[in-house]
Amino acid sequence: MDMRARPYRSVLYIPGSKERALEKARTLPVDAVIFDLEDAVAPGEKDTARAVLADALRGDYGKRTRIVRINGLDTDWGQADARAAAMMDCDAVLLPKVESPAQLDALAALVGDKPLWAMMETPRGMLGAADIAAHPRLAGMVMGTNDLAKELNSRFRDDRLPMLTGLGLCLLAAKAHGQVIVDGVYNAFKDDDGLRAECAQGRDMGFDGKTLIHPAQVDIANAAFAPSEAEIDLARRQIAAFDAAEAAGQGVAVVDGKIVENLHIVTAKSTLAKAAAIAALAE
Repeated sequence: MDMRARPYRSVLYIPGSKERALEKARTLPVDAVIFDLEDAVAPGEKDTARAVLADALRGDYGKRTRIVRINGLDTDWGQADARAAAMMDCDAVLLPKVESPAQLDALAALVGDKPLWAMMETPRGMLGAADIAAHPRLAGMVMGTNDLAKELNSRFRDDRLPMLTGLGLCLLAAKAHGQVIVDGVYNAFKDDDGLRAECAQGRDMGFDGKTLIHPAQVDIANAAFAPSEAEIDLARRQIAAFDAAEAAGQGVAVVDGKIVENLHIVTAKSTLAKAAAIAALAE
């Protein structure tokens, strides 16, 4: 399965122990779901949550990517989570607080051939991002910005200045190794304008989408991380103009007064492929 061929505009956390929420997720217009066995499940409910989630995943979640977040392997529940996830009908297993490839090696030994995802949420994880992203079993990275802010002892800012270095390191690592990477959550789920601004920032930085904590955030993320009609139109015109230029023996074209070279065509084709993937998901 090529995970990069799927859209990840909206990636919603759902508690693995809440049957009603698990059922509702089947109807939400999200690209992916993170079924959480970690923070969203109380210590006394871990065993029950595994059974509830395993049962829910036998049902139909359509074309949504199904990711199971387990507890850390150094906790009392992580090993059992990993073994249970290996038997679940999911697309990937997400490990929290990844700081080295060795942690992914340990997870890979427990989950069979399931693709691995890594939560990037500590300073050590930021500094090790390149080695983590290069792991042969890794398929995606998720920014854990709440934990990162705690570890940095940073203050909240609308521009996220204190964590831009960490975000950038992980983005560089993901792009260098062809990994999916999604941005961290926006906590104020009733603040649509703030969410819209942070989605725009993440999109402009290069993230594939955003993790979400509430269904009310889905539409904003979907809109922010999808190609706009103007971008789709420009991509089509760039490809047509470049094809015509090549047919005439020229190496560049001009669209809207701007030079179009092969590198722009790569981006244009990527834009159209993403639009097509989103359309296919909606069918």
